[in-house]
Amino acid sequence: MPRATAPAPPRPGPPLAQLREDLQGFTREAVADVLGDVALGALGREQPMPALRAARASTEPAAALLRLFMLGDLVTRAEVDRALPATGTDGAAELGLVAVAGAAGSDEVEARVDLRPYESADAGGAARWWLASDLGELATGRELDRDHVLGIGGASLTLAQLTVRTDVARVLDLGTGCGIQALHAARHSREVVATDVSRRALDFADFNARLAGVELDLREGSLFEPVADERFDLVVSNPPFVITPAAAYAAGLPVMSYRDAAREGDGLVADVVASVGAHLRPGGTAQLLGNWEHHDGEDWRDRVAGWAAGSGLDCWVVQREVQDPAEYAHTWLRDGGVRPDSSRFDDVFTAWLEDFEARGVSGVGFGYVLLRRPREEGRSPWVRLEEITGPVRQPIGEHVAQVLAARDWLAARDNDALAAERFVVAPDVTEERHLRPGDPHPRVLLLRQGGAFGRTLEPGTLVAGAVGACDGDLTLGQLVAGLAAVLDQPAAAVADEVLPAVRDLVLDGLLRPADA
Repeated sequence: MPRATAPAPPRPGPPLAQLREDLQGFTREAVADVLGDVALGALGREQPMPALRAARASTEPAAALLRLFMLGDLVTRAEVDRALPATGTDGAAELGLVAVAGAAGSDEVEARVDLRPYESADAGGAARWWLASDLGELATGRELDRDHVLGIGGASLTLAQLTVRTDVARVLDLGTGCGIQALHAARHSREVVATDVSRRALDFADFNARLAGVELDLREGSLFEPVADERFDLVVSNPPFVITPAAAYAAGLPVMSYRDAAREGDGLVADVVASVGAHLRPGGTAQLLGNWEHHDGEDWRDRVAGWAAGSGLDCWVVQREVQDPAEYAHTWLRDGGVRPDSSRFDDVFTAWLEDFEARGVSGVGFGYVLLRRPREEGRSPWVRLEEITGPVRQPIGEHVAQVLAARDWLAARDNDALAAERFVVAPDVTEERHLRPGDPHPRVLLLRQGGAFGRTLEPGTLVAGAVGACDGDLTLGQLVAGLAAVLDQPAAAVADEVLPAVRDLVLDGLLRPADA
């Protein structure tokens, strides 16, 4: 069961500067060196014992910190003093990072928080910090507390790498948690406002920001309440989007603040999508992650598009995966630390499935949502909802920015203007030809995008011919005329097929204007 009270969040204090100095050697590379490939792989599968054995056998400072803060192992005061020579055990205790049994070197020290190196790359380049959060189930062996503050997760990494990183004046991190999105945003924004309904989460975000030497405007409140009349150039959010039915709470599952909004169905994400436009400046963008329900007899695209209908915002949604009800319920029960052998698991699992069945939920989608307020009033919004389940070449924030720029470039050109442009094939695009042995001509021709979303397209003969000739020398109109002459087809008919396809290829980054 969750504990009645969790340890207090860390608190900034004078030893913080010394801690920053001491942590310079506590890197992902150092952790990997301590563990080795086998133990590191096991840890990634949430199997801690190989990592514990490897770390206990090492005398490296990173090994002691790994044991203490990432694995929940008890270490001695002497080991902490060696690993954090400037901060010392007493300084770490003053910051609220550890609890100390006594003053002797052999006395045990216990972590009060998870503290680990964070190294990633987004569209703005490499990022490197240390992040504190609550200890997870792997370290404690217990279910998570109701007010658990999550650390670095897959969703957080995804959003950070997905986000556009152009320089802006103001960013809002809606539901900041431990503050990771706000830290990324601070690298390309003059002001970052970070909100959360959890005071505990804001305390962790404050500690992490100060440890990183970053200033954040932290505000407590639900959704947009703390920024009621304010607008931003960028809004990012990894909101509590998990669809947990009330029946599951009634069966004993606690409301987890980092993931549950206690709303019916996917109402939380729907509310964010419907409300964010009021907080975007002209040209401003919102990027968030979310879940949405799939209902029998309803296209998920219609459901999600309806949330933004009438807002006047551009809306681009990419569904990355779909889980069936049983898979979804099991995933989030285990996420909260509820084990299949616990007394509550079957009751909560059944309540979850019965709710989905009663409401006709056949699955739950997960994906990316991008919304943008046009700079020009009255322009028809661009709406695109698609499913891309293949590998994504992260980080793709730069690609997202290029798609938005391409959308604006294309919107400013009618077909005549488009035909007057010259194009080149993007350097990551390759062509595949599939032939049966002995055939003189390919039966299938594919264009593959090597980066970004890794799109694969099967163009027709005319489009393939036009793309193959896009080397920047001839205009698109000249290529169309040439194809029409070679194939003895009306130029208008060739243009009707080639021009719309070229628009899509430019939008997705497979073709680029030659003068760009």
